Amino acid sequence: MIKFAVIGTNWITQKFIEGTNNPPNNHDQVMQLHGVYSRELERAKSFANKFNASLSFDDLLHLAMSKEIDAVYIASPNSLHYEQSKLMLAHGKHVICEKPLSSTFEQAQDLYQTAKDNNVIFFEAYMTAHLPNFKVIQDNLPCLGKIRKAHIQYCQYSSRYPAYLAGDKPNTFYPKFSNGSIMDIGFYCVALTCALFGKPNTIKAQATLLESGVDGCGSAILDYQDFAVTIDHSKISGSSQVSEIQGESGSLLIEHVGQCFNVVYQNNKGEDQQTLSQPQSDNSMCYEALAFVAQIKQAQINPVLEQRALQTSQVIEEIRQQTGVVFPADKQ
Repeated sequence: MIKFAVIGTNWITQKFIEGTNNPPNNHDQVMQLHGVYSRELERAKSFANKFNASLSFDDLLHLAMSKEIDAVYIASPNSLHYEQSKLMLAHGKHVICEKPLSSTFEQAQDLYQTAKDNNVIFFEAYMTAHLPNFKVIQDNLPCLGKIRKAHIQYCQYSSRYPAYLAGDKPNTFYPKFSNGSIMDIGFYCVALTCALFGKPNTIKAQATLLESGVDGCGSAILDYQDFAVTIDHSKISGSSQVSEIQGESGSLLIEHVGQCFNVVYQNNKGEDQQTLSQPQSDNSMCYEALAFVAQIKQAQINPVLEQRALQTSQVIEEIRQQTGVVFPADKQ
């Protein structure tokens, strides 16, 4: 059983803990919460008590040096991912870090190297790649014939956007925190594309920038020579459209590129739809926890997952450069 601690006491942290406590069918529990970090010790203790964790920290170095912790799940603001991951890895802790791994591509590369130098696992918590229905998509791409087009979209009106418009400063809309649409829900569009097709040959991107300096929405065309992938992402508008991968023989329709709730095959005449989806746990984060621990047991970072994570980071950085989204980390 891997004893882990969490950095962050928000809703995503709670969901991850619940996912580790409730593994999917036919799997045993492989992780157990043992410690909680917060900048405020009382908050750490309160969160720890809620999940019966025995240790509370308000000092990151104390957490990094603790002999009672094997691994750390990081769910802090994006701008803190790099320094917190680096500290934990350098002290021999396995790290599962929420996406995106870091503010820049260079930082992402450095984190993987730090993990290898210290013989520990560094893992991006991109849950989609470990879902049963993501494998369904991968397995059924050959059924489409030659791929010709894909439209991958994730547009969801942010519950924090009204606060931003009212003059507040939520993390999700400020460059100080390495945030914005492409770094948040746009990440899922880029990551899915890279996971299925690899790094594109060329990228052409545009975005609508907010006064704060981050992108509220945007789109990009990722060229793969024989086909192109168009991605659309937004935190200031919503959409009910599915994503679609089109081939000469048929198409795959994907409901929600982050969760892959439903996957349908449709022939190229627009007829004979066939549902391909498999049952999935209500808590999709349970699958990434299993994948993380599998790498710990193998004592090796999965090169396919590392390549996808680095490609995603590189593509997102190129999109930011083209659209003028600049973070403090870019200037360091």
